[in-house]
Amino acid sequence: MEKEMNVKTWIEKFNNGDFESKDYATQCGAGWYDWFCKDTSLAGKTKRMGNIVKQVKSGGKINLETMYVWFKNNCPLNGPLYDDFRFADIETGDVQFTIQIASVHNEKRYTVYGRKNNFDKPLFESDSSRELVKWFNEGWIE
Repeated sequence: MEKEMNVKTWIEKFNNGDFESKDYATQCGAGWYDWFCKDTSLAGKTKRMGNIVKQVKSGGKINLETMYVWFKNNCPLNGPLYDDFRFADIETGDVQFTIQIASVHNEKRYTVYGRKNNFDKPLFESDSSRELVKWFNEGWIE
């Protein structure tokens, strides 16, 4: 099995425009795993979420060298489709964070669940992508 590209490489490719094409192969290469929307919608979603991912810096909660990012468009039993992106460990594949965007089941636009509390309740919630990025770029406050 091919190893996933780390977040650092993903950001470089995103910034180079490597994920802009709407074709299936490009979007799968960008990290799309599962979706219920039209294939042609993925590029726009990649751009929207990628503009958040590209702001993640070293030294915070995401290890750019040892983690990878992937994307999902969810179809809940109750409510409309919503997107999320996840940061996972390259070696184990274990998801470390899931960032749900605009799910009607959450109070805020951006809701982060994570391994730190076994995905039991949100670790962070905000209506601001700027605040989301700031939270990821800060280390853990114990």
